[in-house]
Amino acid sequence: MRTTAELEERLARPSPGLVDDLGGLDGDILILGAGGKLGPSLVRLALNATGGNRRIIAVSRFSEPGLAESLAEDGATVVCADVADERALRDLPDAPNVVFLVGAKFGTQGREHATWFTNAYLPGRVADRFRDSRIAALSTGNVYPLVPVAGAGSTEDSPVGPVGDYAMSCLGRERVLTHFSETYGTPMSLIRLNYAVELRYGVLVDLAQKVLAGEPVDLATGHVNVVWQGYANEVTLRSLALAATPPYVLNVTGPELLSVRQVAEALGAALGKEPVFTGEEAPTALLSNAGRCHRLFGYPELTPAELVEHTARWVADGGPLLGRPTKFERRDGRF
Repeated sequence: MRTTAELEERLARPSPGLVDDLGGLDGDILILGAGGKLGPSLVRLALNATGGNRRIIAVSRFSEPGLAESLAEDGATVVCADVADERALRDLPDAPNVVFLVGAKFGTQGREHATWFTNAYLPGRVADRFRDSRIAALSTGNVYPLVPVAGAGSTEDSPVGPVGDYAMSCLGRERVLTHFSETYGTPMSLIRLNYAVELRYGVLVDLAQKVLAGEPVDLATGHVNVVWQGYANEVTLRSLALAATPPYVLNVTGPELLSVRQVAEALGAALGKEPVFTGEEAPTALLSNAGRCHRLFGYPELTPAELVEHTARWVADGGPLLGRPTKFERRDGRF
């Protein structure tokens, strides 16, 4: 993957399992938040997996110039709308399958009210509007507490313990969606995603940029989970077939526990730069156990070693980046 076109093609390449699962669903697929980080590639993945046999409706404010036109050219039915506007939400087309990607993470501090509106109140409005649909909603592994690195990570049955307003508001999203699922009998799935990565953003890009610039890598959060975004997109779409009442909860991340120190050293070797470190590894980190996901859908197609290689080459070549640091190293929940 050396160009944006090659990256987009890889992200939107469906597996036979995804083709089969979406083929077993009836009707159109409505994707809310189609203009975000995951949205465009998820829309294209759905288009490729369904082969034009149904409408893939992409809904967003589409603040990125040209994105709406690009998705329309690819075959999506594009709706430019702000789902936070009651009239716009009411006027959206009905669809039996809804993927809800809308969320807010950064800028939480000092704007906590806006974060709670987007992450907890708005999902309730969407669930009420699409009460007769099947809904797959993106959540986050941040609903879990920091756990010992020596353990196996939080499972779907582990106690939640969100740290900070962002994480608490995301748990609020889950609670509100669960209320509407049980009130209306709406089948739902909740995807607790930990650190999707591709070549333009993610934990590996954050580390590669620091290593290349000679900036110190903070080791306090010394271990992470990451997962190829193409896999995360696929699981999100395939989870529509798992939707249930109460919601079906699924952790989505890679099977590996990654050492930040070792990843930075591998990136440094690929970039020809010696990484600089600061701090010491804490005994806890935000870690999820996605064994249930892997049993259902197999392992991600790209390994951490492959992702490190691709990321190092992309950053070294000056490939385009989204400019959205993950802030994965934060341990206080302030994003």
